[in-house]
Amino acid sequence: MAVHDIEKELPVIDLDVFLTQPRDSPSVAQECKKAADALIIYGALVLHDSRVATEDNDTFLDLIEDYFAQPEELLRKDERPELSWQVGVTLENTEKPKCAVDEPCLRVIERLAPSERPLDIMGHNPDPKCRFFWRMSEPPPYPTEFPGLNASNVVPEAPELKERWTPTMMKWGSAMKTSVADLTEMVAIGLGLPAETFRKAGQYGPHLLAPTASDLVKFGEKDTILAGFHTDLNFLTIHGRSRYPGLHIWGRNTGNKIPVKIPPGNNLLVQAGKQLEHITGGLVRAGFHEVVVNDATLAVIEKRKKEFPDRPLIRISSTLFWHLSSDEMLAPIPELLTRAQALRQEYLKAGMDDDNEPSYPPMKVGTQVQHELSHIALLAA
Repeated sequence: MAVHDIEKELPVIDLDVFLTQPRDSPSVAQECKKAADALIIYGALVLHDSRVATEDNDTFLDLIEDYFAQPEELLRKDERPELSWQVGVTLENTEKPKCAVDEPCLRVIERLAPSERPLDIMGHNPDPKCRFFWRMSEPPPYPTEFPGLNASNVVPEAPELKERWTPTMMKWGSAMKTSVADLTEMVAIGLGLPAETFRKAGQYGPHLLAPTASDLVKFGEKDTILAGFHTDLNFLTIHGRSRYPGLHIWGRNTGNKIPVKIPPGNNLLVQAGKQLEHITGGLVRAGFHEVVVNDATLAVIEKRKKEFPDRPLIRISSTLFWHLSSDEMLAPIPELLTRAQALRQEYLKAGMDDDNEPSYPPMKVGTQVQHELSHIALLAA
């Protein structure tokens, strides 16, 4: 596919094919290449996985809505700023969109046609969203250099939440974690690498079930920025279906703003993060995205008011961040770096990149995470 021949629709990758067909079958090879190409071209894909139950996502969304409907004084008991907010709750107006001050990011916005740009973040304050981080990691069998990124979970104290909290978080988090870990094998094969390359590197990663919450009573006006234009710092981000639209993603500097619609059924959204960009030398670029209140959001708000008048009016994202292990060395894989440099030349010729070549110096994954956290005002002093 030519770099400028991009549709405004994400490819659907069928994980069932990978799980049920022989690994050496043409159908598996084709689906794996399709997965890798989707991340190279779009930075995102839709993942079909029959094992994922819609009702588990609904149960999860109900729980998180109930949690964020609590008074602020109860929510504040679950804050852990001393751990860079990497477990527990982060309240609104804490996390800043990196792109508001990041020069390479601002250049990406400048290259977009005015009709395809994100909502203006230049004067944007910290995001009005809240978030809860629930760790879904396997403790490493060695001392980690980054204990703050591998801290114990926080369980809310409210009796009506405490009993159902851990079972619900673990059930839905485990489903998404399993899906995205299996996808890493497909992507590795599609890139010409051994299947276990990324899965092994992420075995002890500080994976986070990370629902975000936006109060649509307070922040429900059209063109409100709930999460400013940004990329994710982890390896792959996976989402279940939100009850409210408003997520836009951008293909790899193609100029296309894509309103995300996860098809009905057993489907999830997956986005590339900065760790995947780093290890592929930029062959896969972290996907830019924003969450805003638009006309579609407003229509669902009115519908929910009528159909579920007793439910909190809160937009929840059903999100899990899959990380590489904190103590892993993060450096470009040489053969992927060579491919990335060739692809970048194509993008330069098409006017879809700039002359500032990105740099991916070797570093520990935990160091990369700390560096990214400092840019969004979440790194503990």
